[in-house]
Amino acid sequence: MIVIAITGASGVIYGKRLLEVLKDLGVETALIVTDPAKIILDYELGIKEENIKMLASEYYLPKDLTSSINSGSFKFESMVIVPCTMKTLSAIANGYANNAVTRSADVTLKERRKLVIVPRETPLRSVHLENMLKVSKEGGIILPAMPGFYHKPKSNNELVDFIVGKILDVLGIDNNMFERWTGEME
Repeated sequence: MIVIAITGASGVIYGKRLLEVLKDLGVETALIVTDPAKIILDYELGIKEENIKMLASEYYLPKDLTSSINSGSFKFESMVIVPCTMKTLSAIANGYANNAVTRSADVTLKERRKLVIVPRETPLRSVHLENMLKVSKEGGIILPAMPGFYHKPKSNNELVDFIVGKILDVLGIDNNMFERWTGEME
């Protein structure tokens, strides 16, 4: 099982697409969507909470700190926060586990599981970079939503698939979400 958290940063399309691909691959997912993310899902994609929930195997409320997902005894392989707000990143970096997203991330790090954080913010302040470094030093993987262009994308969907493919790569899931660099220029 992979825990997916969608927080209130722009770029919720990355989280939605990741859920779609994992569902198509038959990978079980546990989903947490923060309240600000629900607003952004509606604004950017016209999607309501019930529609995004259908893409996941399980759904957890962001404010419920008593649910099983918040315990180290809850079995999951990895967690992806996509997109990740700087507020969420700061909470994780500083051990402030005040909701299901930050507590699950805390569990992921303490249990030495794979944590992938996909920040979607620019430009970055020094404190953002310091928080990314803190999480990285604890084993978290920082995977900014910075698509490549060497595959000559023809649509926004191809740019989104590039990032989703990179997330899958980090999770060790084979995929053909984007054309890989071969070292040859066309």
